[in-house]
Amino acid sequence: MNAWRLTIPEEMHTLLMRHLFPGDGDEHGAIILAGICESDRGLRLVARELHLAMDGQDYVPGKYGYRMLKAQFIQSRILRARDSNLAYLAIHNHGGSTSVSFSSDDFASHERGYPALLDISRGMPVGALVFARQAVAGDLWFAGNKRAELAEAHIIGNRRRSLYPKPPARKAPIANGYDRQSRIFGDTGQVILTSCRVGIIGLGGAGSILAELLGRLGIGEFVLADPDKVEFSNLPRLIAAEYSDVFRRWLPVFLQERLRKFKVHMAERNIKRANPRAKVTALPRDFLDADVAERFKDCDYLFLAADTMSARLLFNAIVNQYGIPGVQVGAKIPTDESGLVGDVFCVSRTVRPGHGCLWCNGLINASRLQDEAVPESVKKGYAYVNDPGVTAPSVVTMNAVACAHAADDFLFHTTGLKYDTAETAWLRWNARKGTASYDVPRKDTECLECSIIDASRLGRGDNFPLPTRPRR
Repeated sequence: MNAWRLTIPEEMHTLLMRHLFPGDGDEHGAIILAGICESDRGLRLVARELHLAMDGQDYVPGKYGYRMLKAQFIQSRILRARDSNLAYLAIHNHGGSTSVSFSSDDFASHERGYPALLDISRGMPVGALVFARQAVAGDLWFAGNKRAELAEAHIIGNRRRSLYPKPPARKAPIANGYDRQSRIFGDTGQVILTSCRVGIIGLGGAGSILAELLGRLGIGEFVLADPDKVEFSNLPRLIAAEYSDVFRRWLPVFLQERLRKFKVHMAERNIKRANPRAKVTALPRDFLDADVAERFKDCDYLFLAADTMSARLLFNAIVNQYGIPGVQVGAKIPTDESGLVGDVFCVSRTVRPGHGCLWCNGLINASRLQDEAVPESVKKGYAYVNDPGVTAPSVVTMNAVACAHAADDFLFHTTGLKYDTAETAWLRWNARKGTASYDVPRKDTECLECSIIDASRLGRGDNFPLPTRPRR
């Protein structure tokens, strides 16, 4: 079978490394239970639970090899994996640094025990990981005793790090066109960007800027979703929009309407202008459609540039359920009933799996969710004024501030240049006052989205329902 990938939250990886490598030079054990994500990129496991084995009690001298997990410790975790629809991964460590592999005793142990564990798990995958300090190898078993090796693991925190069974072969440097920016993060960083898949939800004023910025950075693959066509009032805010995207004077009105461009296709055009080699999946559809949301569940990073509660709800769920970091961007220009403009501000809110989500911070409004369930004919310009017939103000420069900050966060996270100690804070820029403030996101320990309580969706993968479209 094809190789698989693993996503591990940084906090879990740090705790695991302290347990496996306490400085005594010995071998130690643990178990990870992980959600399953199957996509066009293959199988990916998302680590949800870490169970550390206590030396001498849960991890004991082996009958055949050096050490082994005790049967009672295994049994309780494999039953939990089965009942929670999670994959089971037994863990131990070897010496070394950047390369690691299973021993012949390890493989013999897998062959003795994993067919029986597959019976108990009712077909959920079971397997093993072996860690060195900067490497990991994996052996995963499926129904019918089929097996697959781990290709790579990604540690997701302030920055993204990758672990492999052995150092990967160096890829050829990217074209010289990226020389100036690769001087910041090196040829390796540019290769990472080229192999990255990003998702952009909403290709209006903010989303079109993100598409342009990320296309210029050399991102290799995009998934775009927005159901709307361009309108004349959009042209001042859509990057590289053209008059002909809306009007073709020589055509009848009904044909002009039919030929108005979808915003995703305009964004695709801009990306291709910047990087003809980029792969773009442009979906002129609603992100809330189940088959559209499915295309975002195996991105490396998500950008939410659609400001509906329903989109926030689904974005927040995918971030936590599939272990994908993302960011919500927007610009707010509130006005009162007389039209007086209040504080003008833009925001960039990074959302990491298990780190205080949009629900925890009161950014998903239940009453607004309910409002969005009404028909489109009733739902007009919700926004920042009380009159539902008045659409919200929007200015391209404010969108650009939020998007540049979000793109920078993504760039430094993905290339590994962000400091581990960097504060995970949300930017709020007040343009009228010329001040920046940063909010540290709150985390609710009982949150059904991002906490580790049994009922939460964190790290659940495919075997847990995503939020459904509001009923109309």
